[in-house]
Amino acid sequence: MYNEYKNILVPVDGSQQAENALMKAAEVAIRNDARLDVLNVLNTTSFGFSYGVVDGDAITDMVNDEIDYLKDLIQRVKKQTGIKNIHMHLRFGSPRNVITYDFPHDYAVDLIIMGATGKNAVSRLLEGSVASFVNTHASCDVAIVRTGLDNKPKPTK
Repeated sequence: MYNEYKNILVPVDGSQQAENALMKAAEVAIRNDARLDVLNVLNTTSFGFSYGVVDGDAITDMVNDEIDYLKDLIQRVKKQTGIKNIHMHLRFGSPRNVITYDFPHDYAVDLIIMGATGKNAVSRLLEGSVASFVNTHASCDVAIVRTGLDNKPKPTK
């Protein structure tokens, strides 16, 4: 089977596995001359957002922190891989829905590459992993990354 991917999505959450997935996705994007979209989803389904506990200044700080993280991450990926067609995105919502349905629809994503686990172990225990949900429900191909560029497992943060 041969696939030529043109629009690749990599959701990131600050975890080592997400960053490993991004490095691998950059290599796939370069080989396919594809667009690479790096997405961070601020989870609005958490208690603080749902009940209005988080004030405007706190939200602004969170957004600025995530934008700084994404800018730094993209610069590291560009430097390490030489990729040029890479774009950052920050969205609010349920990570499961945004990654599985909303973002792929908006950007004609044909491949999602993501880490097997993210930062939030408590959420994974209570709800199941976002990766598992995306893998089960996405309408495009999904690649779950468990290793670094050397194909050896990396310790998680």
